[in-house]
Amino acid sequence: MTNDIATIEPDEGLKTWGWLSYLLHLVVAVAAVLPGAQASITLLVIALVIDMVKRGDAVNTWQASHFSWRIRTVLWASLLYLVTAPLWFLLLVPGWIAWTLISVWFLYRIVGGMVRMNANRAVE
Repeated sequence: MTNDIATIEPDEGLKTWGWLSYLLHLVVAVAAVLPGAQASITLLVIALVIDMVKRGDAVNTWQASHFSWRIRTVLWASLLYLVTAPLWFLLLVPGWIAWTLISVWFLYRIVGGMVRMNANRAVE
């Protein structure tokens, strides 16, 4: 066995934490895309805390990229929602369009990460 990051297998507990985080992200992402659906921001915060706490355990494994991927996804989405929030107050339609696009992007990133994790592959 080499020290290549792609070949080092994390323990199953770490993978379980990763799946739990992805599922929490997925619930929030789907709710963000579906009109009228609401998911608690608490679910997103719990997933983010899981990722931040467990990321250190994944160092030198293909799973490390997944923890970083989810953290970056949440941080970028949060920033984009904040930056586009004034559009809701100035013009309702551009705000709705911007938040819909951000929500679809968030869902795309989460599903893409889940697909790669299911294949035991790192995310780029």
